Amino acid sequence: MEEHLPETVRAVEHELTALLRRGRGVSWEIAREVHPNLEPNAYGLLLWLRRSGSIRLTDLAARLGIGKGTLSRQIHGLETIGLVRRDPDPTDRRASQLSLTDEGQRRFDTAREARLERFRRTLDSWPAPDVENFARLLHRFNETYF
Repeated sequence: MEEHLPETVRAVEHELTALLRRGRGVSWEIAREVHPNLEPNAYGLLLWLRRSGSIRLTDLAARLGIGKGTLSRQIHGLETIGLVRRDPDPTDRRASQLSLTDEGQRRFDTAREARLERFRRTLDSWPAPDVENFARLLHRFNETYF
């Protein structure tokens, strides 16, 4: 290991901690934009559902790395406020497919656009190669760390 690496790793830890702390505040804001009763961690669930279109609870739990029971409780909360629905799985009558309701999709898309605009404003002054590199490195970190 190179001598400077421990200090570099400390710097990464410091910056990630700052990012996550700020991200929690932004997550509360974004969640409230989607629905006043939405928990901030539910935004990530909505993002996965938006990307997937329709997905089984077990598949979503595996992708997110959380237990089916925990995910089921979170999904139930989203169903209660009308953002998510369960439909019978055509390939397995015991299972169901999760998807956003029309209202859930509308609310999510509106809130996401506001979030993306915030990212655009922040990254607008960066050179395009830096933004591309930042996205690539974040993806690499997330793929290997989490």
